[in-house]
Amino acid sequence: MTKGQLQIHSQNILPIIKKWLYSEKEIFVRELISNACDAIVKRTIVDNSASVTHRVDVRIDKEAKTVTFSDTGIGLDADEAEKYLAQIAFSGAEEFIKAYQTNDAFIGHFGLGFYSAYMVAGTVEVKSKSYKADAASILWSCDGSSEYEIIPSDRQNVGTDVILHVTSEHEEFLDEEHLLDTVRRFCLFLPYPIYVNDTLINEKEPLWLKAPASCSDQEYIDFYQALYPFEEAPLFWIHLNVDYPFHVKGILYFPRVHDNFDPNKNKIKLYSNRVFVSDDCRDVLPEYLTILNGVIDSPDIPLNVSRSYLQVDKTVKALSSHIAKKVLDALDTLKKSDLERFYKVWGDCEFIVKYGMLHDDKFAQKAKELLVWKTTKSSHVTPDASATHYYVTEEQLGSPLVELYEQKNIDVLIAKMPIDAAIMSKLEHSSSIRFKRIDSNLQEGLVDSTSGDNSALVDFVKKSLALDGVEVEAKNLTTQETAGIIVIGEEERRLRDYLARISKEKMASAPVKKTFVVNTNSPLVQAIQKMKDNELASMMVRELYDLAALGQKELSNEEMRAYITRNTKLLEKVACAI
Repeated sequence: MTKGQLQIHSQNILPIIKKWLYSEKEIFVRELISNACDAIVKRTIVDNSASVTHRVDVRIDKEAKTVTFSDTGIGLDADEAEKYLAQIAFSGAEEFIKAYQTNDAFIGHFGLGFYSAYMVAGTVEVKSKSYKADAASILWSCDGSSEYEIIPSDRQNVGTDVILHVTSEHEEFLDEEHLLDTVRRFCLFLPYPIYVNDTLINEKEPLWLKAPASCSDQEYIDFYQALYPFEEAPLFWIHLNVDYPFHVKGILYFPRVHDNFDPNKNKIKLYSNRVFVSDDCRDVLPEYLTILNGVIDSPDIPLNVSRSYLQVDKTVKALSSHIAKKVLDALDTLKKSDLERFYKVWGDCEFIVKYGMLHDDKFAQKAKELLVWKTTKSSHVTPDASATHYYVTEEQLGSPLVELYEQKNIDVLIAKMPIDAAIMSKLEHSSSIRFKRIDSNLQEGLVDSTSGDNSALVDFVKKSLALDGVEVEAKNLTTQETAGIIVIGEEERRLRDYLARISKEKMASAPVKKTFVVNTNSPLVQAIQKMKDNELASMMVRELYDLAALGQKELSNEEMRAYITRNTKLLEKVACAI
């Protein structure tokens, strides 16, 4: 029997491990199983002639209150137990303690994984038999203090058992379902079979390690549903396989985005050599791509000492930029190779692309080549960088103005999301392209230039409306169906919409010039001009203005209530006149 003291100030380091080093106590499962897999790898290197079916077993003994991690790996003899278990495997221990207590971003790999067992265990025992010929089996044990002992053990086969005597406050790890879920979370893609009480955990191979050319669409979909059970199939995916300037593999999925889509529900999972690290990839991916799902695996990503989260450095920043480029490359390839499919998926991924354009100029430079807008004719248009394009918001699709533009065969883009206004402004600043909403002015082709003198009509409409900030024009439109249009200059309306997103008070205080364009080609307008009842005619003029505002979504809730009151009075007057 050998007794000794851990060759470090363990009375200091073990409390740090328990309380500060690991962000989650469940991480001990990952550390012990990945250590077991490492031991198996080492055995295959030095003893590959052994006819052993390698595996890792995790077993619960509720009566003894133990959880045992068993492997068929290289094993330890007494000297190795002294070296690797009795000495926490890093140099400069006192400096580490001081640094870690004052610097949460301490970088390094210190072989502390084994000691994570003390997060949940009072005593830890290690039974092991080395692969070396004639090596005696040993039992190393330590109760978390600075003292340990090594005695002979009865283990017959090469490999190691790590036995955790679980403390009373952590007995949830004696629950099989809880332990199963924990092992699945951290160890789903490790390279050797892992069993929890004889239940195989890691049936799925990590698809990201396969060559993209050898993966079928169905394999990608099946893998996605293994990661995110019960979710809809993704739109499409990007298979990362980068060897330079850093090693990174992975699969990024574009999920289907609905009105009730929760971007925080399914996150990208970060792995390092198939070992789960985190489901928080905010530093590996640009913010605008965190809506994606999937897996990223890289041995080059610098982790903190506990492998719990990233150390942000130039490698991580370069990787983030590279992944953004790969996303754009994949979309560009799809657009060029299968335009119809690109149009189908664009509606779900356009927000991601547009959001990225607003936050990353380098991303925007390439992404603008991907931009397409659906039109009111149900086609798709790539904007001409030197032309003027008319658009309508999704909520205004019911406006009679849309039909007016369609009659003249003018493509009208559908801006279905608030972010479109910002994207249009960005494009206008970098090229001669211009965007105008259909109610920002009247395109020349919509007006008949043969209009006569309409000054009397303009004066009557102004007097009837008596609205501050509303100008009146009379024009002969090329349609009879639309009696009036409210025009607001594009820049003024964009400013108003911007202020509306900040606060309703600021929007209300912003001066906006409106022009009510009366259509002299409308039979209704012509009939109003001939009416002998001036009061009724004035009420009809206000009705025309209200209908235009209603169709163009320009009525506030308060204005809507006032409109209903006026409309009721108008109907009463008309009914009484019959």
